[in-house]
Amino acid sequence: MITLNCPRVFAMARPAAMPLPVRQDVHAFTKPSVFDEWGKDAAGVRAVAVGDNIITMFDVIGEDFWSGGGVTAKRVTAALRAIGDRPVEVHINSPGGDMFEGIAIYNVLREHSQPVTVKVMGMAASAASVIAMAGDTIEIGAASFLMIHNCWVVAIGNRHDMAETAEWLEPFDRAMVDLYAARTKRDAKEVARWMDAETFMSGSQAIERGFADALLPADAMKTDEEAQASDRKVNDLRAMELQLVSAGLPRTQARERINKIKGTPGAAIEATPGAGDDWSAAADLLAFLKS
Repeated sequence: MITLNCPRVFAMARPAAMPLPVRQDVHAFTKPSVFDEWGKDAAGVRAVAVGDNIITMFDVIGEDFWSGGGVTAKRVTAALRAIGDRPVEVHINSPGGDMFEGIAIYNVLREHSQPVTVKVMGMAASAASVIAMAGDTIEIGAASFLMIHNCWVVAIGNRHDMAETAEWLEPFDRAMVDLYAARTKRDAKEVARWMDAETFMSGSQAIERGFADALLPADAMKTDEEAQASDRKVNDLRAMELQLVSAGLPRTQARERINKIKGTPGAAIEATPGAGDDWSAAADLLAFLKS
């Protein structure tokens, strides 16, 4: 744990703020395959430590339709305001989500006046890996993962629209390359290749490549079985939604179709009475989409 009277000594100079988008018709998401990896390896991993200077990010990045939660810049700003002018810890176990919301959260943390320690517990993928880079010190579990990739978006239109979207996205991918390269002291071309390959790094690999500074002790984390079950169920709904959107269905229609299949009158999975049979139908649909 960070002591509240520790001297203000940063592990590295904080990088500059990242650009935020001006187009509201394009959203950058985590790929469904990343949700699968998170559900398999990281769901339910939580921190043992608690404290009033700790911000937990054990959810997707951005507002989440399926759980009613999600990690947003607004919520992080409110948490930092409550902590005040003190050192802060950020505990992350997230598959990512809205890349642009992740950039906004990164910028908010970067502006904090005191040292920020990031602890990756389980996974920091996609947008969550951007947030992790705001840490003055970054610690990661030996069995945890950090994943980086290019912006993955869902866009609709003709070839001219696609070319315009690709051109618009390029500066954001370049900004992420610059951010990771500044943190790791690696060559930008090497970082770009890792992003192109959608690279997962273990704890030791993340340290070796400069994405983290030290390993977290194993006793700093635990797996909450109840949280794990909940994480996996909601996670499957998120992945299913993105599969349908990728197939060309608008998000509102994708959500309506999933809710109809699982028989849920509302969105949040906690509100599902007797979800057993209905859930198996939704799971069958997800398996069909993956095939």
